[in-house]
This record gives sequence, structure tokens and C-alpha cells, in this order.
Amino acid sequence: MSEVINRSSKDRLFRFIFGRPENKVWTLSLYNAVNGSHYTDPDALEITTIEDALYMSMKNDLSFLIADTINFYEHQASVNPNMPIRMLIYAGMVYSKYVEDERNHINLYSSRQQMLPAPKLVCFYNGLQEQPDRTVLRLQSAFPQGAEADIAANVTMLNINYGRNRALMDMSRPLNDYAVFVQNFRQKVSAGMSADDSAAAAIDELPDDSPIKGFLLSNKAEVKRMCITEYDEVRNMNMLREEARAEGRAEGMEKGMEKGESKLGALIDRLLSLGRNSDVARAATDSEYRQQLYKEFQIA
Repeated sequence: MSEVINRSSKDRLFRFIFGRPENKVWTLSLYNAVNGSHYTDPDALEITTIEDALYMSMKNDLSFLIADTINFYEHQASVNPNMPIRMLIYAGMVYSKYVEDERNHINLYSSRQQMLPAPKLVCFYNGLQEQPDRTVLRLQSAFPQGAEADIAANVTMLNINYGRNRALMDMSRPLNDYAVFVQNFRQKVSAGMSADDSAAAAIDELPDDSPIKGFLLSNKAEVKRMCITEYDEVRNMNMLREEARAEGRAEGMEKGMEKGESKLGALIDRLLSLGRNSDVARAATDSEYRQQLYKEFQIA
């Protein structure tokens, strides 16, 4: 049985599967599926995820260097229009580390153009809100309308719920089986089974030839914890969204609903980025505490 690594920052299941050095063959499969490439040597892929350096307690899920690209992969269980901002921050951190690495021979004061691997920004979405197979989120949307920005960042959001993006799934068996596992887990929870038992059953029901089944079985306790944590977060966020809609309806205005959703989204993003999951749960049922949090983070 493999040993689960203790981490100060809790992993998500997606990162736990695809972001570990010993699983680079699955990361490479994911890369090939996204890019239509056919790399076969996992050692051609160098993981560049920053494990310890955090910005506002945010940590990127996965970044890696291959060929002439640095790839930034994030997983989201909710639609987050701020992914381009987050990716911009992550990219700055990783590129800074890349430039400082003496192996890359980068001299920013040289009179000659210094070359960098091109960034590729991808967000894998498997939330419950209906989304197209592919969406492009643009940093430009964060700037005032009509403003001419000198920095651009586009994030491709891919829907990896089971049954979506079939061509992508067909090219990466690990990704397909991850989608199957998540789908089975959700169905069992919806049918009334506990989250703990649902996670265990969803692992057992994966085909024996699944490339990820043995890994999930070897780390069953950790996988179950992640599933329960992520399920609780999604449930609490849905409750919070209903609260925001109710507050908007109480004001009797569509704009009130939109404002409530916007405030709520900002609050959830901030709490999750800081690892304050218990506050998300409390805010879902305690409107007074939710108002305190708005004041704490100066969200108007």
C-alpha cells in the first residue's frame, strides 16, 4: 500500500491523481488529450507546481513543462470567471522560478531576446451547473469596459463531467475513469448513501483494468476524505447561492439577485482560497455571520 503524503494544504482529488510525480504517465495522457499530441515518455514532462510558495493562501493545482510550453491546469467544481486572474498570478510565480533557475540561462538584462516556454492555461470543470464542452475565459473581462489592457490571459475551460467532451475522454483513459468515478459518487450520494460509503463503492465499481483504480484503492482513506470535503463544499455553495437568490427576491429586483450572486461568489472564492471551509458551511445557514464575513473582506 502506498503511503499518503501529509500536506499542509489539502489536495483536491484531481490534483491528487494527476499532480503527483509518480503519476506523470497520467499527466502526460491528459496533456496529449488536451493538445492532440502523442508524447510517450513521461520523463519528458517536468512538474513545476509550486508546493510551498503561496499567494493569499492560493496554490495552483498543477503546472508542468513539456517541449516548449509551461502548462497550468486547474480543477473547479464551480464556474469561476476569475480563473484568468488566478492563472496570471500562478504563471508569474512559476515563470519567476523558471527565470531564476540557472539551468535555463535566462538573463533579463541581455540585449538579446530571451526565450521562454509558452503558457497554456486550462481549467477542468466538473460542477453541477450546466456548461458547454469548451469555454474561453478572458482576463479582459476583469477590466473596465473599453479599457485597452496591455496584459492578456485566456483560460480554456473544459467540461469533464461524464458524457461531455467524449473525444477528450477517449484520448485519456485516466481522465475518463476519473469522470466515471465522480459521476458514480454523486449518484450514490443523491440516492441517500453516505458520502463515505459512496466514495468506497465508486472506487470498487471502477473496472479492474482502470489505470487509476489501484492508486485509489491504495489511498482509499485519503480519497474518501477528499470526496467528502469536496461534496460538502459544493453542497454549502449551493445553499449559499439559494440564500443569495432569496435575498435578491426579497428586494424585489433582478439587479438585487445579481448583486447577491456577485457578492456571494466573491465571498466563496475568498474563503476557499484561504482554506476556511468551515466558514463556508456556517455562512450557508447563518445570514448574520455571512454579513460579518462581507464586512471582514470588504465585499459590498
